Amino acid sequence: MTVLGVSPAFLAYVFAYGLAALGCIAALGRARQVTDTDTRRGLVALLVGSGGWAALQLAFLVAPTPTVGYGAYTLSLIIGLTTVGAWLYFTSAYTGRSFHRDKMYRRLAVALYLAIVAVKLTNPLHGWYFQTTFVTEPFPHQTIIHGTFHWVVTGLSYALVAVGFFMLYELFLDADYDTRPLAALVGITGLPVVFDIVGFASDALIDINYEPLGVAVFAIGVLYVFEEEFLAVQLTDGVDAPVVYLDRDDRISHYNGRAEQLFPDLDGATGEPLDDIIPPASTELGDRNWILDRTRAGETKHYLVSDTRFSLGQTGIGRMVLFTDVTRTERQRRELERQNEQLEGFAAAIRHELLNTLQIVSARIDIAGDAVEDGEVDLARNSLQTASDTSERMADIVDDLAKLARYGQSVEDSQTETVDLGTIAKAAWATADVDNGSLSIESSVEVTADPERLERLFINAFTFGAHNGATETTVTVTDTGFAITDDGAPTGNTDPASYFEYGSAIPDAEAGLTLPNLRMLAETHGWETTLDTSYQDGIRIVISGVGTRKQ
Repeated sequence: MTVLGVSPAFLAYVFAYGLAALGCIAALGRARQVTDTDTRRGLVALLVGSGGWAALQLAFLVAPTPTVGYGAYTLSLIIGLTTVGAWLYFTSAYTGRSFHRDKMYRRLAVALYLAIVAVKLTNPLHGWYFQTTFVTEPFPHQTIIHGTFHWVVTGLSYALVAVGFFMLYELFLDADYDTRPLAALVGITGLPVVFDIVGFASDALIDINYEPLGVAVFAIGVLYVFEEEFLAVQLTDGVDAPVVYLDRDDRISHYNGRAEQLFPDLDGATGEPLDDIIPPASTELGDRNWILDRTRAGETKHYLVSDTRFSLGQTGIGRMVLFTDVTRTERQRRELERQNEQLEGFAAAIRHELLNTLQIVSARIDIAGDAVEDGEVDLARNSLQTASDTSERMADIVDDLAKLARYGQSVEDSQTETVDLGTIAKAAWATADVDNGSLSIESSVEVTADPERLERLFINAFTFGAHNGATETTVTVTDTGFAITDDGAPTGNTDPASYFEYGSAIPDAEAGLTLPNLRMLAETHGWETTLDTSYQDGIRIVISGVGTRKQ
């Protein structure tokens, strides 16, 4: 059946090659906007070569005379051969390799290209490459009968193209997120090989080069349908960290496997705002990097979150958010920060105690001097004894702080043991300066801690209670650790934070170091210390973040 004397099969071929040529021309503008210089050059060269190849194949089909058709087909072979080099250049650049810059490869490619072109141009003399004949099926046209040299060159070309496919395959494999649609698109580029075989072996298709059709589909698909995936795969190359890609509206568009492992809720979250998966993220994105704390299976890790927008030319098409594991560095930074705060606290405590001691000693010496002049020997003796006792207490405080400084380093795993909380608390009670009072242990529980530091923690708590008027003290187990409760004077209107500040002297100067020391000993284990302000029958110290196991 014909339409106005023209075969539908002929029209289909004209339409296909015409569309391929126009598609490559249209895609050039988009390809020129690709940011990476070498990738852009390779893609542009591939489009120019494939577009020219398709146009010359079209000219061969519609040629008014056999001579014109012969010339068009010869030129198409010359232009088409350039697409092999352009493909290898593009795939090498896109996958981050340097083959396309190697001078030896480039010189070899040019020499091989010129040698093959020479054979093609001299084909009318020897006919080694192809010959032509006229056929009537599936429509009247001049067909090509390829010679041996053509199949040798074709085999070499396909082998080189396969190298490019292999480079892309490796990149897609390492991209660590769903690249199946883009991989399928790349696969379409190689589909014309099947058409070539069918055209050569049967009459179902005419014997012509179908490669320009595959390249056109690839170019249009990459640059217009899968533009984000195209850039995302290249950006992800060599990145082992979790990566999340956002669209223009900062909604989740893609993510790699490592990101899904870190944030399981990403599964099925495409199109959702980032805040739905990582609540603080959207408000933090911008010019500065920030640290995200992520706790999984009881372990907290720290990630440096950085983001950058990517675009085609001047058009922004999304944002890449990278999560770099900086747990070790951040832990060291926080440890140094804690130690600096600790040292500042020690300095403030020593300064406070030293000033108090000097004032007391100076006042008592003055009193002793006046008493001697007045003949009050007992008063002078008592004042001097008080001055001496105050100086000794200052020495004891400095000695205690020196010991605490030794304990101020974070607890290493090698220093910890699984110990019974009640046993440690009872040992601390026997050591602490608590003349009167009682201790009760709610239940037996095991904790992982440094026994010495844990015992000193309890000693400080019990000593504080004794100075705060406590007579009954209870150690209880909580869901996240334990609490030390006594019936001493409640906090009232006093700021709870001041109890843990060096130099605050709460409830008195002698006990003012106990709770700051307690908090420091808890922090060396990674625990948190607070006062339960809702408890008004005394003082309740809450230690949280403790791994416990009830017996």
